[in-house]
Amino acid sequence: MHELSIVMGIVDIAESETAKADADSVNSITLEIGTLSGIVMEALDFAWQSAIKGTVLEKAELVIKHVKAVARCKECGHEFEVETLYQECPLCKSYFTDIIKGKEMKVLSLTVDKE
Repeated sequence: MHELSIVMGIVDIAESETAKADADSVNSITLEIGTLSGIVMEALDFAWQSAIKGTVLEKAELVIKHVKAVARCKECGHEFEVETLYQECPLCKSYFTDIIKGKEMKVLSLTVDKE
């Protein structure tokens, strides 16, 4: 389950940024997760609940922004939403595409609390 290592990385980021801001805890954290990121949301939720105990994220509101995957056809240049990595272009039927959006996993923002 790589979701646990992802959450541990997020905890590290939050603790580092909280220390830089001379704050005590995080009020909210916003993540951006693409539909083709390979993250299983149920596993992320489970890992999140376990990993944040006793950290600056323990009481933080978790906001997740889901990003739909988009591909660009290398043959005709058409951009279209995809649900899998290998999906044909709806216009020219080519399988030669680049995923241009939807594989991301980012910490977009966090709001800290100075007590």
